Amino acid sequence: MEFHASTNFELYPLPPRVFFTPHHGSASDPQQVHISIAGIDRIRVTWITDDNTVPSTVEYGTEPGTYLAKATGDNNSSYKFLTYTSGSIHHVSIGPLEPNTTYYYRCGGHGHEFSFKTPPSTLPLEIAIVGDLGQSDRTKSTLQGLGSKDYDLLLLPGDLSYANNRQPLWDSFGRLVEPAASRRPWMVTEGNHEMESYLVGVAESFRAYNARWLMPHKQSGSTSNLYYSFDVAGGVHVIMLGSCTEFEPGSDQYKWLVADLDGIDRTVTPWVVVSVHMPWYNTNYGHQGDGEGMRVAMEELLYKARVDVVFAGHVHAYERFTRIYDNEADPSGPVYITIGTGGYHGGIEPSFKEPKPVLSMYRDARFGHGRLRILDAKRAHWSWHPNDSDVAEDEVWLTCLAAAPEDE
Repeated sequence: MEFHASTNFELYPLPPRVFFTPHHGSASDPQQVHISIAGIDRIRVTWITDDNTVPSTVEYGTEPGTYLAKATGDNNSSYKFLTYTSGSIHHVSIGPLEPNTTYYYRCGGHGHEFSFKTPPSTLPLEIAIVGDLGQSDRTKSTLQGLGSKDYDLLLLPGDLSYANNRQPLWDSFGRLVEPAASRRPWMVTEGNHEMESYLVGVAESFRAYNARWLMPHKQSGSTSNLYYSFDVAGGVHVIMLGSCTEFEPGSDQYKWLVADLDGIDRTVTPWVVVSVHMPWYNTNYGHQGDGEGMRVAMEELLYKARVDVVFAGHVHAYERFTRIYDNEADPSGPVYITIGTGGYHGGIEPSFKEPKPVLSMYRDARFGHGRLRILDAKRAHWSWHPNDSDVAEDEVWLTCLAAAPEDE
C-alpha cells in the first residue's frame, strides 16, 4: 500500500508540539505555492497538485483577474520515499518582469488567484531573515511577526519543515508558509534536518528538499541546489552556502565559491551577504563546534572578499557578534549573526557561556526574526524582533566594507 500526499496523517505520528496543516482544496487546486528569484527579472513559481494531469503553466498579469502572459515549465515531477509518493511538483519560471511591481497569477488553470511583488531594481532593499522555522505554535507566531511589516524577500538558512523522514510534514510545511511564501521570494538553503534516509545505514540525501525547494543554482554556475548565489536590487549579492555538503578546499562548493566571489564587482554590487546553516561563531552551549570545520575551510575566502555579514541558523537562539576574523575582532571581517529562532518544536536553547565573551555583542533566547534594511551603497540597518515584543530588541547600523578603506 502506498501513502500519497493527501493521505490521512494519522499514518505518520506527529512529534510532540508539531501541528499538521491540511489541504482543503480539490486534487487539481494548487497547494504549497511559493516563489523564488530565478534571475534578475524572473521569478520561479512552485506548487504541488494531487492531480498529475494539471499542466505546469502560470498565467499572470499586473491587474487582478487579467492575465496577459502565460509561461510553461518543465513536465511536472514527483518522488518516492519508502511507501510515500509525493504529489505532482510544478516549477515554472515567469518573466521578464518589471521591478517593484505587483503581479497577479494563477497556477495550472485551477484554484484561486495569488499575487506577489517583485524586488526593487535599486536600493533600498529590506530582507527578512529567520532560520529553523518548523511547524509549531511558535512558528505561527514568527510568521505573524514577519507579516506585521512588509519586506522584499526572505532568507531562510536551513531547517525548514523538520519532516525528519515524515514526508507528509513537507506537505504540511508548504501549506503553512504558503500565505507568505507565495507573496514574496523565499530563498532557502539546506540544514541538517533536510538530510533524510530511507533506512539505517543508507546514505542520507536531500531528495524531498531538492524536489520541492528548487533554487537558482544553475543560474549562478553551481552544479548543486545546496549552494548558489543571486543578485538583487542592483547592489546586493547574496551567497547561500551549504553546511551539509562538502566544503573543504578542492570540493565543488569550495571551487564554486572562489569563482563566485571573484566575479563580484564591488563598484557595481557593493553589498555581499552570506547565509550558512551551522554558525561559525557561537557562545551558546547548543551545537558547540558544529560549524568549525566549514569556518576553517572557508573563512579566509569571505574575509579576503570583504563579505559584510554572515547569517546562520542551527542554534535555536539569537546572537550577534562584532566583525570577526579567525576568532579575533577585526574591522574588515564580517558581522556574524545567528538566528535559528523560527519556531523549532523542541524549544529554545537558553544556555549561553558566561561571562559573555567580548566578541559577542547581543544574545537572546527567544523566538523571532530579523530584518536587514540596506539603504544605499554605504549604510544598512539590522534589527532583531522577538515574537513577544512589539519593538526591535537589538539594532545596529552597518557600514558596507566596500565603502570602507582597505586597512579597516
